[in-house]
Amino acid sequence: MTEATIPLVDSTRALSLFGARDQHLRAIRETLGVSITHRDGEIRVTGDEEAVARAKEALAQLSTQLDSQGVITVDHVSDVLGQVTGKRNGHVVAGGIDVQAARRISPRTQGQARYIQAIRENDITFAVGPAGTGKTYLAVALAVEALKHHQIRKIVLVRPAVEAGESLGFLPGDLHAKINPYLRPLLDALHEMIDYDQMKRYMEQDVIEVVPLAYMRGRTLNESFIILDEAQNTTIAQMKMFLTRMGQGSKIVISGDTTQIDLPRQSASGLIDAVARLRDIAGVSIVQLNKADIVRHRLVQDIVRAYEDDNKAAASRRSR
Repeated sequence: MTEATIPLVDSTRALSLFGARDQHLRAIRETLGVSITHRDGEIRVTGDEEAVARAKEALAQLSTQLDSQGVITVDHVSDVLGQVTGKRNGHVVAGGIDVQAARRISPRTQGQARYIQAIRENDITFAVGPAGTGKTYLAVALAVEALKHHQIRKIVLVRPAVEAGESLGFLPGDLHAKINPYLRPLLDALHEMIDYDQMKRYMEQDVIEVVPLAYMRGRTLNESFIILDEAQNTTIAQMKMFLTRMGQGSKIVISGDTTQIDLPRQSASGLIDAVARLRDIAGVSIVQLNKADIVRHRLVQDIVRAYEDDNKAAASRRSR
């Protein structure tokens, strides 16, 4: 075990170097397998000799970045870690997601980078995490990229229609009008990446299909990128039905937030069950996102934390 000490007198500099809620520091720890502490104006790095040397180099490069630019971003940290480890983090560091000729979408946190890499490397990916972590947005972006590069022939966007507590049959309008409110988040993401006329043509040609989960039964989808959003609101039977729709050359992404289940109390969540049941199957990846990956308004992190703290307090009271 080796320990190295790096002088760092200015505490405000430490805040910038470590990132909001130490997200940069966590990335270095997780990537290099070292322990890093900051005390009395010094940074102490502990671990294997080679890992400590890499961590020191990473911190030195980030310090230089801070001097020259006055800020360190998640992308800077990813680049530096890629350099010191000799790994460029696959497609993530290489330029993000190619959705349009003039636009690429890049991960903004280490969790998002892992999520993108998991989708690219596996046929089925589960993403579990709170609102605002980019679960839906990044999945849609990767689907658009795959369509653009002719890796698939079709994008299928799926969502269970349970939030309103109503059956689709009782809602006004045709099928498209009935399901539109449920699929709005997926459609909003698509509209940011594909222009209106192209989107309209794709939907008319059935290249992009939006469908409620209940309408998936009996289908087999080949060469498709299939996204199931709000998966925490599926039952175990619905999740099994959905997963078995997968055909040759297809990829599935399933996302949800297990703290926001709208199912009746007697119904178990298909997402929770599937994550526990399928975690050891090759080709299935499970990505856990957390508060540090929230990229919406800064208040969203604080809101999520407040609800989590309240839930923990309630659980503590019940256990007494």
